Amino acid sequence: MSLLSNLANEARIAAWSVADYVTGSGLRLGVTGLSRSGKTVFITALVHHLQRLAGETASSGQRSFPVFRVHAEGRLTRAFLDPQPDDAVPRFAYEDHLADLTGGDKGPDERIWPQSTRRISELRIVLEFERREGWRKGPASLALDIVDYPGEWLLDLPLLAKDYRQWSRETLEASATAGRAHLAADWRGFLGTLDPQAKASEDMARKAADLFTAYLRACRDDRYALSTLPPGRFLLPGDMEGSPALTFAPLPVTESTIIASGSLAAMMERRYEAYKSHVVRPFFRDHFARLDRQIVLVDVLSALNSGPAAVRDLETAMTDVMTAFRAGRSSLLSTIFRPRIDRILFAATKADHLHHTSHDRLEAILDLLVERAIKRAEAVGAKVDIIALAAVRATREAAVRHHGENLEAIVGIPMRGEAVGGEVFDGKTEAAIFPGELPADPKRVFRGDGLALPDADWRFARFRPPIIGPPVDGKPAPLPHIRMDRALEFLLGDKTV
Repeated sequence: MSLLSNLANEARIAAWSVADYVTGSGLRLGVTGLSRSGKTVFITALVHHLQRLAGETASSGQRSFPVFRVHAEGRLTRAFLDPQPDDAVPRFAYEDHLADLTGGDKGPDERIWPQSTRRISELRIVLEFERREGWRKGPASLALDIVDYPGEWLLDLPLLAKDYRQWSRETLEASATAGRAHLAADWRGFLGTLDPQAKASEDMARKAADLFTAYLRACRDDRYALSTLPPGRFLLPGDMEGSPALTFAPLPVTESTIIASGSLAAMMERRYEAYKSHVVRPFFRDHFARLDRQIVLVDVLSALNSGPAAVRDLETAMTDVMTAFRAGRSSLLSTIFRPRIDRILFAATKADHLHHTSHDRLEAILDLLVERAIKRAEAVGAKVDIIALAAVRATREAAVRHHGENLEAIVGIPMRGEAVGGEVFDGKTEAAIFPGELPADPKRVFRGDGLALPDADWRFARFRPPIIGPPVDGKPAPLPHIRMDRALEFLLGDKTV
């Protein structure tokens, strides 16, 4: 990127920031995670909980979100959705997603998990509360802008610091590793027939891009659950599908290679740079660079299901993610002119797929996965936390007698087609499942030497959303959760004292 382009982008970011500050936008929270990590469910549950919690009364004196102080202290008086603030950004379809989770007008038998995030969207919820500290003590409000975007786009941001040669070399090296080589065989086989210095050919470029995209999709399959898969728009092209900016692929060119004008390599390099200019930079400038807080949802269990190669790849992805964050200690000047992400929450999702006795171990595994990422953020003054959570809890816990001994089980309705221990479920029948224990030493998951229970099936079943009960006190029944109150306190607690 040229110096002038850098300055222009920084000027635009500053202009957006000043406008946000003047109009009192409050706090911009980015919600991201790689594919199937639960972003849509998290945002839907967050908004649902905030609306329910506002003004909540409890005859027992107990609050349903005890760790979220503004609620636990009875100071959260109202929460409501405001019109979406950015006219050019789609609104997060909260009502549709809540209807999916609960069954809506169709009834609870039709409840499903909402579709995965495929584009950027935004939603504003305003919290009204009583401040208890400082010169501003008394009635106050906080406008929370929630920005949802595919995690695959986040992994594109490190490309801004890489030229075509470096990206090609790193991508080819990764495709030759043991966990990926068989998935990349068709693409790499075709690559061997290409001469980077040959005359540019649209047909060759399209075939290379198609085979490269097929390789990326295969890596993302549940069986392999690999995470480091840029360029992200190859997996989620949207209305850019088929455009030249998405019709390129790595070639065996090194940093010392002189790329001939008009060659296939020159075409690929030009399109790679166009992808960065027309796809990656606008996302960074217009959305990502304006965030104040960030939660990164991580599907650790899917990586564990797929083995140590997927776990190591997830670690690399999380480290790459942090290179893109504008993390650092926030100040008045940075708030106005150059926002920084001053709090980052890494959350291991689907904690309800484990017994609570393994939650600390799940957090320990995530802690190890993002160790390098945390050090990077904390070095510049950002606060970081790690939790295991379930935004919507699909199971409950029970002790089940099995072969003469009591085992700790989770009980829920497995999704249709799920198979555990040779039994295939129909999507309607409740079942008790023994998830086993995660290893006490988190380093074991990188070595692949299994669970603490040697005979356990290390395949975590997927469950349907829970059946939600009737309204309570005239409000919709709460969505069951695990540690959403702790997540809210870390992300919003300092803004609602």
